[in-house]
Amino acid sequence: MKDTADKDHSGNDPDNDRKARMGLLARAGAGRVPALLDAALGPDGRPAFEWLRAPEIGSVMVRGRAGGTGAPFNLGEMTVTRCALTLPGGAIGHACIQGRRKDDATAAALVDALMQTDAAGTLRATVLDPLRAEAAARRTGRAEKAAATKVDFFTLVRGED
Repeated sequence: MKDTADKDHSGNDPDNDRKARMGLLARAGAGRVPALLDAALGPDGRPAFEWLRAPEIGSVMVRGRAGGTGAPFNLGEMTVTRCALTLPGGAIGHACIQGRRKDDATAAALVDALMQTDAAGTLRATVLDPLRAEAAARRTGRAEKAAATKVDFFTLVRGED
């Protein structure tokens, strides 16, 4: 449980934007973040950085809850790739993504670090907004697919009481 010292005066968690951004980067399709990042950075390419933790592949335990609200249980392990880097200006970027995708993890960590610099506005428009739109389209597609299988049951009222 987070301490109230981690919240601003309005009671909001100041890291919510970063958490949402990291989740968006982690859920992006394979190769999508590196492609958008390279397009956003243009001919200058990716900035120089130093590894704090080079991309490494490992596994994490995934937990579930029976019925979504019951007691937690260990569902199984999932492969993840994680890394951390620092830019010359001191901004630190982290990434942890599903699967064995070192280049995707590197690009996600770079986006995280660059969002702490003057490049944040550009990256928001050229990397994060397209990813957010793609995620919304995926959600809408899943919802439409599920709605197509919906069955409405109704009961006719019989004339007898």
